[in-house]
Amino acid sequence: MPISAEAAAPTCGGAIAGLARYLRMRALFSITRLVSIWELLRGSFWFLPSMMAAGAVLLSFAAVQLDAAMEADAYGRFEFIYLFGPEGARAILSAVATSMITVAGLTFSITMLTLQLASSQFGPRLLRNFMRDRGNQLVLGTFISTFVYCLLVLRTVKGVEGSSFVPHLAVAIGVMLAVAGLAVLIYFIHHTATSIRIETLLASLAAETGATIDRLFPERLGNEDPEDAGQAPDFDRGRVICANASGYVQSVDNTALLRLSTEEDLIVDVVARPGSFVTERDPLLRVLAPRALPENKADALRSTLIVGIERTPYQDLDFSIRRIVEIAQRALSPGTNDPTTALYCIDRLREATVRLAERRTPSSFRHDDRGRLRIVAEPVSFEAVAVGAFGAVALYAGIDSDVLKALVSALDAVIAAAEGKDRAQLVALRRALHERLSRDK
Repeated sequence: MPISAEAAAPTCGGAIAGLARYLRMRALFSITRLVSIWELLRGSFWFLPSMMAAGAVLLSFAAVQLDAAMEADAYGRFEFIYLFGPEGARAILSAVATSMITVAGLTFSITMLTLQLASSQFGPRLLRNFMRDRGNQLVLGTFISTFVYCLLVLRTVKGVEGSSFVPHLAVAIGVMLAVAGLAVLIYFIHHTATSIRIETLLASLAAETGATIDRLFPERLGNEDPEDAGQAPDFDRGRVICANASGYVQSVDNTALLRLSTEEDLIVDVVARPGSFVTERDPLLRVLAPRALPENKADALRSTLIVGIERTPYQDLDFSIRRIVEIAQRALSPGTNDPTTALYCIDRLREATVRLAERRTPSSFRHDDRGRLRIVAEPVSFEAVAVGAFGAVALYAGIDSDVLKALVSALDAVIAAAEGKDRAQLVALRRALHERLSRDK
């Protein structure tokens, strides 16, 4: 029996409302989770080359279809098109495809060698930066996509008696892709030589650290009220939400967490900060709720913390700075003994910590639009980050006067920029380094 429009309207309205509710719930976690997925894709060698190969497939079909629609005398209008017979077209496409896959293998080998060199010299934590390098991915994608394009066009060349078809335009595009591949190869050689220079690497790490500082300080999550300092509720009587997998907390979906806590009238204590390692029994959140919290809501709260197998610099400031510290420590180790690299690292650490010192430390308490406390999250301590960074380098400095002077100078700049903040430990570290430098003179 057919259903009338009047009868179908409530059904359609209910389906649309249900879909809207689903999309609204999924939107709670969209921003941070999409950023996490994007960062994962950026750090892979396969994503961009795969997209370029897919584009090559579409280009090959489009070029062949355009060739089939063109009249024979139309090719004379394009000076860059060479008219080949079936055998000549096959030879050209075969030569381009063979050369491209050969160069792609060479490029891959050079990239792997670069990764090995970077891992042994700068530390395995920096492999992520080399793997997510867009230049390397673009070069590899160019060679692979050109190879795929030529193979797909080659299958359309027909030279049997009574059925002859040569896609002249598609062949010309293949030749142009081969010329572009030569330019990309020259770029790859230059880019590889540049990317392994310590100055380039430290500039990249410093820019990434600066972006993390800008993202976290100040981190506005709801409305802050400095007068609420010290008024944290007693979470011992609340529900503890534990992790469902082991790994590192990579990021917290702040917007989703605030929205969920407001909708369910919750007060949430963020126990595990980005960079923390958690197991399945470790707490992520502590929640105070006016009523029993349903399991699906607990899962939703748990999903606001993204846990992965590695630390990422997106919200983990300590990890961002520690990568620079690791390079300095390796440079000052007896096996390397490269104090000049350590001096470069100290300059970048000063840049990051001065930038951090000039930022306002956000409150631990976040409120909703009606002024009710919703989230308690301890911010990153400026002094802990700065003392940890410079103190770790100082342990490896030994009696090298140049490194000690650079550390003292950097601490002077950081202490001056941190006026109004807790800096007693920084002053004590500077005094200790100055005394060590005076004794060694």
